[in-house]
Amino acid sequence: MKHTVFIKKFLAMGTLALMLALALAGCQPVQTTQPGTVGVERKQLMLVSQEDAERAGEAGYAQEKQKYASRGALNTDKMQYQRVTAIARNLIPQTAVFRSDAPGWKWEVNVFTSKEINAYCMPGGKIGVYTGLLNDLKLTDDEVAIVMGHEIAHALREHSREQMSRAMSEQVLMTGVAIIAGMSPGQLDLLQKAATVAITLPHSRKDEREADRIGLELAARAGYDPRASISVWKKMQAANGSGPPQFLSTHPAPESRIDDLEALIPAVMPLYEAARRGNRR
Repeated sequence: MKHTVFIKKFLAMGTLALMLALALAGCQPVQTTQPGTVGVERKQLMLVSQEDAERAGEAGYAQEKQKYASRGALNTDKMQYQRVTAIARNLIPQTAVFRSDAPGWKWEVNVFTSKEINAYCMPGGKIGVYTGLLNDLKLTDDEVAIVMGHEIAHALREHSREQMSRAMSEQVLMTGVAIIAGMSPGQLDLLQKAATVAITLPHSRKDEREADRIGLELAARAGYDPRASISVWKKMQAANGSGPPQFLSTHPAPESRIDDLEALIPAVMPLYEAARRGNRR
């Protein structure tokens, strides 16, 4: 009996190895963006196609729009909507520095009336900004551009697609481990949570730093003052209080983030000054 169990587990391992081999077959690390002045050059392993990631993003974006439209809270503040779309129009052309296809994406911008302090850019250029971010933090245009540039950078780097790919590989691994070990659903859930802490969060912090770097350059090239990155994150810090410990957060600690940005500002200031001289805004 023990011999039979061993053979079954060995075969399960073989099945898991085959699943992983098939998932990874032909998948070479890709450079989703050009490095730009800020020098983001990390290659990424993608198991999910760009098309699938964009379809998922569009579906989520459509649901969010429908939810707020049903409440009468979609683009109801016309001045804020016009302000946000104007900033987006200045930022979007700068995306060509990082990837040539990005200016041609089906970009869309919407403003959601909500106390939530948040903004995002879905795969393929679907931007959402919440009025809580604009009103509660009293952001200047330069600060709004920093936040929007950061969110656009996530889309340029296809961080959502990368997270989907990572989740897919984790699911294969967790399923295989559960089969081999005969785990209960509860044990598998604990294992998945452990994998989230051990694997997902460190990558997410890396994603945030990349988005900070690229977003800073996008804003500077569009003629928005990169020094506003310091003031906007200080406002975020004040709004969120001390926040969670850095090692369990998907975002770098505010002090760490500000230090990183301060070190980058001298590199992008010439881009900002050139944009201002050219009256790009």
